[in-house]
Amino acid sequence: MIPLRGRELWIGYAFLAAGVLSIVLPFLWIVMTSFKYEIAILQGRFTFAPTLFNYQDVLFGRRSNFIVNIGNSLFVAAFSTIAVLIVGSLAAYSLSRLSWSRWIARGFLGWTMLFNTIPTLTVVGPWYLMSQEVGLYDTLTALILTHIAINLPMTVWLMMTFFGDIPMELEEAARVDGAGRWEAFVKVVLPLAIPGLIAAGIIAFVFSWNEFTVALNLTSRGTATVPVGIANFAQQYEVQNGQMAAASVLSTIPAMILMIFGQRFVVQGLTMGAVK
Repeated sequence: MIPLRGRELWIGYAFLAAGVLSIVLPFLWIVMTSFKYEIAILQGRFTFAPTLFNYQDVLFGRRSNFIVNIGNSLFVAAFSTIAVLIVGSLAAYSLSRLSWSRWIARGFLGWTMLFNTIPTLTVVGPWYLMSQEVGLYDTLTALILTHIAINLPMTVWLMMTFFGDIPMELEEAARVDGAGRWEAFVKVVLPLAIPGLIAAGIIAFVFSWNEFTVALNLTSRGTATVPVGIANFAQQYEVQNGQMAAASVLSTIPAMILMIFGQRFVVQGLTMGAVK
């Protein structure tokens, strides 16, 4: 790889700085807005007296249900992520190790890729009708099932990449020593795929935490998740800009913590197989 020098180096730095600013500045604007009174927001003041009123109103206000929203999001994201990792790992191992017919394996993988290309908004209507028919509308169970369906294809593809990079000889050696296929999978293959499980788990959790369209249509006030709770601060005759900004800042904390500690695994998972 040829290093950049002179003008090319400065152009590279300029594009890098522009990319960083385009990501950081909107978030800093939201953080700043969350510490303003509503009058200062409407007047567009750059200088203002900071206040914690918006955070207090979001967490403890009578009209706010944000604590419940956080609990709902944590429950849905955690359970859907666990289910996705279990089902996705088993499916990926089966496709990468077992002797399936080529048309079966390719057909399944092709369907998962096709499903990922379908906009989520187009399947919200059928999911809404299905949840009503089986009595799951306005329940967290319906939301968990839909999030599993959304995140499962990505997990299968990601885990197949990790399983494909684990030498088959390790598993065969365990089989020679008397281990069954399940025991070899649990004690040999799965521990080596832990970075992939972490990467897939973080991505699935963050996607579930941020999902808005399905949650908006399948939940009500008592079962709403964080994105829906944030949207509820914008009503027909009133938009609570400060509270919405404060709730947005609070909603980034869990995902930010996960990404800080698992960034290395996510990058490794997304680039696995790119360079041999």
